[in-house]
Amino acid sequence: MPAAILSSAVRTCLGNGEATFRALLDGRDGLGPLRCGAPERLNVSRGYHVLDDPERPFRATHWLARCVAEAVAASGLRLDEHRAAAIVGTGLRELHEVERSREVPAERLHFESALREVAPGLESVLTVSAACSAGGHALALALDLLELGDAEIVIVGGADGMTESMLSMIGRVADRPADRIRPFDVERQGVLLGEGAAALVLAGEGRGGGLGRVLSTGLSCDAFHETAPDAAGIRRAMEDALRRARREPGDVELVFAHGTGTSLNDPTEATVLSGLLPGAAVTALKGAIGHTSGASALHSLDVALRCLREGVVPPIAGLRRPIPEAEALRLVRDRAIPASARLAQVDAFGFGGVNAVTLLEAAA
Repeated sequence: MPAAILSSAVRTCLGNGEATFRALLDGRDGLGPLRCGAPERLNVSRGYHVLDDPERPFRATHWLARCVAEAVAASGLRLDEHRAAAIVGTGLRELHEVERSREVPAERLHFESALREVAPGLESVLTVSAACSAGGHALALALDLLELGDAEIVIVGGADGMTESMLSMIGRVADRPADRIRPFDVERQGVLLGEGAAALVLAGEGRGGGLGRVLSTGLSCDAFHETAPDAAGIRRAMEDALRRARREPGDVELVFAHGTGTSLNDPTEATVLSGLLPGAAVTALKGAIGHTSGASALHSLDVALRCLREGVVPPIAGLRRPIPEAEALRLVRDRAIPASARLAQVDAFGFGGVNAVTLLEAAA
């Protein structure tokens, strides 16, 4: 069942939602020196950081709580007057606090207490840890809650900060530190992490107004490999989203690709998109804001809503020469382009083949 998006709020290395969108349209990014761990030891020297106090405890929780508070305020709702729930997607939760050898109560690794503080009236708060597609999985669960009548309002959130363990992992698979993320580029060097959070408020589609509608989220869990993507599994998630939304591939006019700038993801995703959605314009955010893990799907969704509303699409930061697998795609390069799209797709893929693909349309 589709759901109305009543409001959305984000925090990235580029600022809030409006600041992020304007920077993307201008071709700016938030890349800077790494502020977490020792670059020479991690083999990672750069990142896309939220520019606040790096020593502040529970930074991801702080960003998420602010986004939730903003989204609830913008929705105009009193949650205690509705059956309201919250679902938060994350990859790492508050692992950074554990790495700093703090004595962290287990419940603080999740986000329930912070969300209940800024959004009183919630009946339940659930944290979903589903790798880099966690935000998309949170959306899918939210749609289920609304369709089954288990909630009237659902806050969908996503949040992640950097951790030394994740930085160490991406440093170990690189020959040299990546200078930036270059989605779909022949000279891509690998992924770099970003930080941030996002929150949106969903309601059953019978409620009027709002920013747009989530039509569906298609899922697949192919378990093809611990880390490598599988084209068949990705395509199944896209086809599942289309089937649930009762749409045809030709209806999709704009794609926000997962676009990690890695050796395997980019050609695999490009191959699937070329075969299934060859006519859609394709952009991606990670070259500008980094890989924000559990928040990445919701960051793309917020920008997609703004594109549908304003009729303009930002370029893929870091893309200079497309890989052969992407040559048939309508990649948005070099500068923003006008687009009168009505239906957009957001891709989010995670380790182990946990794939989530969301379709959304502009408000009528």
